[in-house]
Amino acid sequence: MTVIAEYGQILLILACVFGFFMAWGVGANDVANAMGTSVGSKALTIKQAIVIAMIFEFLGAYLAGGAVTSTIRKGIVDPAVMAGSPELLVYGMLSALLAAGTWLMIASIVGWPVSTTHSIVGAIVGFAAVGISVEAVAWGKVMSIVASWVVSPVLAGTIAFFIFRSVQRLILNTEDPFASAKRYIPFYMFAVGFLIAMVTILKGLKHVFKDSGLDLNFVQSAGIAAIVGCLVAAVGIYFLRKIKRDEASEAGNRFASVERLFAILMVFTACAMAFAHGSNDVANAVGPLAAIINVIKTGGIEAKSVMPSWVLLIGGAGIVIGLATYGFKVMATIGKKITELTPSRGFAAELAAAATVVLASGTGLPISTTHTLVGAVLGVGMARGIGALNLRVVGSIFMSWVVTLPAGAGLAILFFFMFKGMFS
Repeated sequence: MTVIAEYGQILLILACVFGFFMAWGVGANDVANAMGTSVGSKALTIKQAIVIAMIFEFLGAYLAGGAVTSTIRKGIVDPAVMAGSPELLVYGMLSALLAAGTWLMIASIVGWPVSTTHSIVGAIVGFAAVGISVEAVAWGKVMSIVASWVVSPVLAGTIAFFIFRSVQRLILNTEDPFASAKRYIPFYMFAVGFLIAMVTILKGLKHVFKDSGLDLNFVQSAGIAAIVGCLVAAVGIYFLRKIKRDEASEAGNRFASVERLFAILMVFTACAMAFAHGSNDVANAVGPLAAIINVIKTGGIEAKSVMPSWVLLIGGAGIVIGLATYGFKVMATIGKKITELTPSRGFAAELAAAATVVLASGTGLPISTTHTLVGAVLGVGMARGIGALNLRVVGSIFMSWVVTLPAGAGLAILFFFMFKGMFS
């Protein structure tokens, strides 16, 4: 009797528990990408951010999380290597989920914003290289992921720097910032609508369009996003006319009325980023889970695994519970500890992060949403001078990024041999 036939039920239960644990880690650590800047700039309270993120992350994960996923995320390991021993893939994916979930839990407790994608990639590389064979790993893919440590934050930081510089020049450093804001904010609103629509189409709804036979290319996606941008700008102009100057609060801070305008913008970007994030990053938890279910069902290894809807439900629920129970820690790091954020600064960072995701999706650059947003916040801080940054916090964040891949790999190797010893 094979291992799969004998222990299939137990392995399936373990896979669901570990998949939920990994999704909890995504919620506790990664959701700060969508919400940290909104909380740090006081555009939203922590309670409001958690409620908005719970709704939009869950909708993104469940409605657009993908019906079909590759057996092994990012194509880092060749499944054919394990074709003769499908139980090895099951042990490997169990160990990857448990290892990545454990590392995300540790990082969340400390308050480090680490990449959930890099956590699961490191774990898969670890079990495959040591438990299967060094040749089983596509090292070129791994190197491109390592390169994204530099590419993501530098690109996002550069874009954020110039966006915030433009806000300073066009609005904040003028004689009448409020009048300038009413003139120029519609253009920023178009950019928000365009970029968030692009992120949602390219990352969030990619699977939905494919399943319905509408496989949009980059230019078609840009056309739809431009229409959305115009609509957002038109709605924005209508509401801007209704917002009056608050002269009482301007007596203490000449930018008070302007920041109120940017705070409204940030609520919209936070909702859309949460939806796109939930739909994209839920795969880090449910991809390995779908692979395990597929092996247990068929007894073999297939290149693609059909994603049952109840698996997306586990992923969505895990993200929401992780965010509600522990999301505040990493939110505080991104929103308050790197640099002081106001709604205009937070807006520049979020818009730059969205622009980087769009550029990466269009050019095939491998990026991390966490690294992107942290880089964008750093760029906004740099626009005010290096003294505006908390370099000690920045240093500890960079160290946590470097440690993520080896930490995930080391834990996965340990768990892989533990499961192999228990079931073989």
